[in-house]
Order: sequence, then structure tokens, then C-alpha cells
Amino acid sequence: MMRSLWTAASGMIGQQQNVDTISNNLANVNTFGYKKERMEFKTLLYETIARADLDPSNRTGRPVNLQIGHGVRPMSTARIFSQGNLERTDNSNDVAIEGDGFLVVDRGGEFYYTKDGAMKVSVTDAGAMLVTSEGYPIMGLDDTPLYIPADVAVKDLSISEEGELSYINGQGQYEDLGLRIKLTQFSNPQGLEAVGSNLLRVTSASGPALVEADGETNRVSRFRQGVLEMSNVQVAEEMVNLIVAQRAYDINSKAITTSDEMLQTVNNLKR
Repeated sequence: MMRSLWTAASGMIGQQQNVDTISNNLANVNTFGYKKERMEFKTLLYETIARADLDPSNRTGRPVNLQIGHGVRPMSTARIFSQGNLERTDNSNDVAIEGDGFLVVDRGGEFYYTKDGAMKVSVTDAGAMLVTSEGYPIMGLDDTPLYIPADVAVKDLSISEEGELSYINGQGQYEDLGLRIKLTQFSNPQGLEAVGSNLLRVTSASGPALVEADGETNRVSRFRQGVLEMSNVQVAEEMVNLIVAQRAYDINSKAITTSDEMLQTVNNLKR
């Protein structure tokens, strides 16, 4: 009887973590470039009470195993990298990435990666440069920040589909700045580690960053200026998942209550 108590408890713990994941998805429904997560589960050990054993000669024996499981455990949170909806902002600093590419961000001397294209311009002693909303520099192809000349107005900045920066001069013509935003991909993007602030970090599971401009990827991404990629969270889908997780939690709670009542019945037999 005690087996059922611990099995149901493992189910409650797993569903609580499932609700935590769903809640995080819903909380980030308006986060630019956010990719939803999905909790994945695995069964725990099985207790084999009787093994399957057939005797082909006389066709006798047990055709199936008699096994009882010991519950469930959360295995991983898989991040879904499907494309989010594109929303036009008409802000020249906003870019959406169509494809599997990631922007490269310098955070304290270490490179991080993001899908958040809401870029800002930060004015420093070295000049104006493109940064994230938290002020981290966005990297160019040579792994250095993208500095904009002082005589170039931000509103005149143009970003091509390949990430090349140019501006409109006084004659209304485009002039190349000789700068290009760096885009990278990963063999296993689900292996990236989320560190908050819309940033992801390389791990041994994700593999090294592959630079699109160097031809290290089969398909290249493209930029859309004046557009932002929204979260790929579908509120209706997450609400359904939340209801299912809540019901599963309730059912496991009911299993614990039922097991307790059965134990109480056994204890009352001697009375």
C-alpha cells in the first residue's frame, strides 16, 4: 500500500513542475523572441513481481510480465524553436530574424546568444554602438561591437536582409558602413542553457556556434528591419496544458487519499 503513496507523490511533484513550466511560458507571452518550453517525463523503476516465461515445448508458462511502476520523474525541459509571429514596429533599430540564426551578445567578455532583436543605441566614449535593452553590445562579424559613426543619424540607419549596415546620406543615397551583424546557428539549439534576460549560453550539448556568413550552415537566416519576432507561446494551447496538468495533479492527490483510506480500513480490521 505504501508503494501507491510514493508513486502518487512523484506524480504530484512532476505535475507541479509542469505547471511551473507552463506558467513561465504564459508569463513570457509578450517577451520578444521567447521560445516556449515543454516539460518531458520519464517513468521510474519497475518492480518485477513475476517475469514472462514460456515453455515452447508444451506451450505453458506466463506470456506477460507482472510489473508495477514506481512513478514518474521530470526528465527535461525541451525548448521549442518554432518561428514566432512577426510584428511591425517601424522602428529602424528593431530587427526580426527569419530562420534559425541567433544574435551574438558580449556580456562581460563572454558571448551569449539571443533571438531578441529589439536593439538600442548606446552612446559611449568610443562612439554610438548597437546594444541590447540591457546595454550589452551586439557583435559584428569580427567579434567586435558595431559602432555607428557620429555623423550618421540613427533614423537613417538601414539593415539589409544579410545584416549589412548602411545609411541614407544627404543626397538620399545609401552608403555602406562596412559593418555586418553576426548571426550564428547551433547543431542542437535545445542544448543551449537559458541564463535569463533573453540570453542563451553555449554548452557541450549544443555544440559550438556556427557562423552563417562563413558558410558553416546549410540554410542562412535573414533580417527584417522595423519588425520584431514575438514569443511563440500560444495562450490557448498553454491554457489547455494548464488544465490537463491541474487535473493530473488532482488525480494523483486523490490516489494518495484513496491509499490512506485503504490503510485506515486495514488498521480498523482488528477493532
